[in-house]
Amino acid sequence: MSRAAKTVSFSSSPVLAVKLPVWRSKLVLFFLFVAFFALLVRALWLQGMTTEFLQKQGASRYTRTLELPATRGKITDRNGEVLASSVPVKAIWAIPDDVLDAPKEKLRELAGLLEMSEAELRKKLDSDRQFVYLRRQVEQDVADKVVALGIAGIETRKEYKRFYPEGEVMAHVVGFTNVEDVGQEGIELASQNNLAGKTGSRRVIKDRLGRIVEDIESIREPHDGKELTLSIDSKIQYIAYTHLKEALEKHKAKAGGAVVLDVQTGEVLALVNLPSFNPNERSVLTGAQLRNRVMTDTFEPGSTMKPFTVALALETGRVTPDTIIQTAPGSMTIGTATIHDAHKQGALTVAQVIQKSSNIGTVKMALQMPPQEMWEMFTTLGFGQQPKFGFPGAVAGRLRNFKTWRPIEQATMSYGHGISVSLIQIARAYMIFARNGDTIPLTFQKSAEMPAGHRVISEKTALQMRLMLESATELGGTGTQARIAGYRVGGKTGTAHKLEHGRYVNKYVGDFVGFAPVSNPRVIVAVMIDEPSSGGYYGGTVAGPVFSAITANVLRSLNVPPDTAVTNLIPDTSVQESM
Repeated sequence: MSRAAKTVSFSSSPVLAVKLPVWRSKLVLFFLFVAFFALLVRALWLQGMTTEFLQKQGASRYTRTLELPATRGKITDRNGEVLASSVPVKAIWAIPDDVLDAPKEKLRELAGLLEMSEAELRKKLDSDRQFVYLRRQVEQDVADKVVALGIAGIETRKEYKRFYPEGEVMAHVVGFTNVEDVGQEGIELASQNNLAGKTGSRRVIKDRLGRIVEDIESIREPHDGKELTLSIDSKIQYIAYTHLKEALEKHKAKAGGAVVLDVQTGEVLALVNLPSFNPNERSVLTGAQLRNRVMTDTFEPGSTMKPFTVALALETGRVTPDTIIQTAPGSMTIGTATIHDAHKQGALTVAQVIQKSSNIGTVKMALQMPPQEMWEMFTTLGFGQQPKFGFPGAVAGRLRNFKTWRPIEQATMSYGHGISVSLIQIARAYMIFARNGDTIPLTFQKSAEMPAGHRVISEKTALQMRLMLESATELGGTGTQARIAGYRVGGKTGTAHKLEHGRYVNKYVGDFVGFAPVSNPRVIVAVMIDEPSSGGYYGGTVAGPVFSAITANVLRSLNVPPDTAVTNLIPDTSVQESM
């Protein structure tokens, strides 16, 4: 048996004999071949046909495109004083998944540095996004402390915060930007494209912790915004702000506005609104503070419109300064409505109509003229037209087409009722008296050129009106409180009821618009006091003294020489203008 066992071959052993069919092994071999062939095809596809796609996918996991912020351009006043500049700060952002693994004590410290509760911080981090801002515009020293915590997933990004040195004094002129450094109000909004510049970008490689390990390329260089020089004089702005604020406190008024214009160039030297706000701290900003009333609020100008009606009557030859107009008995009925003067005057010359501010005298001149003539005069001056100051929010006011005027409406519009204007519109309109009959565009940017004027009335009419407006500030006029020692002043007071829900209410707007010195006008100053509730409400009483204080300081600031002897001012015996 042992001999027989030795003669049996290994492969033919019944124990080791393969009982599977031969085709099975061939089938397995075939599938292996197919699998290797599929892998080969896939490799060729990935390496040859989709290389670009895969490279992009890979690059997206380690390369980043960083935005390089451009510095917003500075805003300065006409003398180079900085009104708005950009301060470098940091934005703190996070990768939520990485930060939530940080120790609790470090998260508590981070929340304290970012001035938020730990619950607030965790709420921000409880996000599905891969990127969240924790806080924007963080001061550099705070950002350094955040970085020093060494929390994985917390990063900083350079950005800029706008700073306004003049605060609430210049708020309505300069405006402000939002957290994205985009202008929201004022010049910041009006000149957004020039101030903003263009951001740049560069491509870098970051490791898994978000650290930059290599600069790849600069895609686009940042271009800083352009510096903007305004026509505003910060000294004159402060003068206007200070005196307007004192007047509002004295008369317990709801609001007020003042504007100072350069007669020669059309530059706006000051524009003030109250209430105001601090653009550096806007957490408690209200709508009343934000309103640029000089530009956006309209009101019935009252008697400050009378000079335009009288000027048109002079220009068309219907009257002369010495023409006698009978205003007795101090009232006049047109249709079913009756117009009154504040004081019965009797017979007045045209010059005295302006000095005494007679409604009756003005209406009698107005009704001699076709409505179309008055309408054309008013529209030429810019009333009812959208102002082209390059400043956001400026309103057109209200001036209906002459074809719809009734006689009573023509009468009331002649003395400033039934028409609405903004303070800057009425200030610009007085250019025709201060500039010998022509008017020029207004600008908020410093100008070295003398703009070409557009003639509205003749030089003769303008000079006649200038003398009449001067008489309104002299003994017997309505604006004696607007006088200035050493300077001849011309201007007109205005008082009007306010309209609420289509009805006149027992609330008033008092205003004064004038120029100085009369011999060679250099500035126009317009003042508006809204709802004075203490110490009177007539324009001569509430706005006249503000005009006087502002204009006196402005003339001295501009080194304008006096044009009359400095004598004691005549005691105030002014009459009140008719409304």
